[in-house]
Amino acid sequence: MKATDLLVQCLENEGVEYVFGIMGKETLDLIDSLSKSKQIQFVNVRHEQGAAFMADVYGRLTKKVGVCLATLGPGATNLLTGIASANLDHSPVVAITGQAGLERQHQESHQYLDIVKIFEPATKWSVQIKDSQTIAKIIREAFRVAQMEKPGVVLIELPENLASQMIPTKPLVVTPIPKSTPISQAIEDARTLIGHSQRPLIIVGNGVIRQEAEAELCTFVENLKSPVIHSFMAKGILPKNDPLNYFTFGFKKNDEVLPMIGQSDLLIVVGFDFVESAPKDWNKKMLPVLHIDPLPAEIDEHYPVKGELVGDLKETLQALNKLDMHSKPWAPMGNLKEQIRTAYQIDQDNLDLKGNQLRTTENILTVVEKNSTEKTTIISDVGAHKMSIARTYQPVKAGRLIISNGLASMGIAIPGSIGAKLACPDEPVICITGDGGALMNISELETAQRLGLSFIVIVLNNGSLKLEEQMMVEKFGHSYGASFGNPDFVQLAESFGVKGVRPTQLDEFEQVLKDALSRDGEITLIDVQM
Repeated sequence: MKATDLLVQCLENEGVEYVFGIMGKETLDLIDSLSKSKQIQFVNVRHEQGAAFMADVYGRLTKKVGVCLATLGPGATNLLTGIASANLDHSPVVAITGQAGLERQHQESHQYLDIVKIFEPATKWSVQIKDSQTIAKIIREAFRVAQMEKPGVVLIELPENLASQMIPTKPLVVTPIPKSTPISQAIEDARTLIGHSQRPLIIVGNGVIRQEAEAELCTFVENLKSPVIHSFMAKGILPKNDPLNYFTFGFKKNDEVLPMIGQSDLLIVVGFDFVESAPKDWNKKMLPVLHIDPLPAEIDEHYPVKGELVGDLKETLQALNKLDMHSKPWAPMGNLKEQIRTAYQIDQDNLDLKGNQLRTTENILTVVEKNSTEKTTIISDVGAHKMSIARTYQPVKAGRLIISNGLASMGIAIPGSIGAKLACPDEPVICITGDGGALMNISELETAQRLGLSFIVIVLNNGSLKLEEQMMVEKFGHSYGASFGNPDFVQLAESFGVKGVRPTQLDEFEQVLKDALSRDGEITLIDVQM
């Protein structure tokens, strides 16, 4: 069979449903092979960056590998931002790019760049297929590497001259990734360490969600009865009203949770990724750490490991939960829980929507949260509103708030909503973006319309890069270059065939949101002028 026919068979063998991308001359054979697949849908996007963001969010929500595709040269380099973002957020993604034939890679050649070398710092593995006979082995290895802890991105480059070669091989058998658990002595040492502490604090990260260990973590918390704080990407593991939930940490400024960390005497850190927040920013006292993670701890002077449980989080926590462990209830000095709630504007149940309430980001988030369920997926773009979402919005279910916090790349929200809707087709998706991030990839509204998808885009419209503006004012006393003009978002939405609405009051915004949530098969863009 043709080499690209085998490649597609290998993708089918891995359970791939969608390939997001843009074709080019060097990938025409692969596109032709995809056209024959009864399992895989090729989603032709408007920009390769959007394809990478779609694959990222699809992978996060399905726990399967998202796949994106580009041609050589500019097509491949357009993928790079989305690929780097997926890799730092530990989303399982395989990116496939075309490349010039091997016969012209030894000299200066049209559109030829060493894509493998360019992508190496932004991926777990970056490889060129040099022999079509190795396609099955490389695809199997790529999917395995992308899914192993910590998940990330693999780049596969297929030179044009290999794509149409005839080869007599077939896909390899898919085998599960093996799991490991800590030895019994390490478990016992962890119990002893916890037993000697008086005020342990549990810090949970996105690894708990990746490994689907939320229930086991909640049981551990219930047994220990010690307070819990979450990274941005781990929000929702503990219910909002759980008395042990002290919400979110990891802010560069106005981090109300930091005093609580300082009052503890042991940090039990579960599935936390340093990429979200460096220990020097929150463990200033260098408190001892019990590290619980699929991988060994990184070496850091502000992360002094006194105990280490390395292995599958679900099975590790199950082992801990079987122990006869004394509870360690404690609360920070002062009324810190209420201080956090007030500062982060978490509880605004008494918000009078009929009054002349300001259209602040926090008030908008209160309305969104009020109308969300455990099935609602929220996609946050990057900007000042991301920090507000990390503080204020409380998801009903873990893993349903998608925040880019590794690379923190603007432009993820609209294409990410396409990935989310394809991952969860029968569930509501709400995209929250600033006007800066929205215009970076708003062309993907055409892709969403063509696919017949239904989701809501909330554009927080203030005509500036608000976060940068705030930082410049704080540092220099003035801002420069952070303001811009905007199109009429309602008219722009309608030009894509999307319903555009511009509410002027907070109660009107809620009604528009409810109406949009009740309509299936329609995209609604809500322009909120702040």
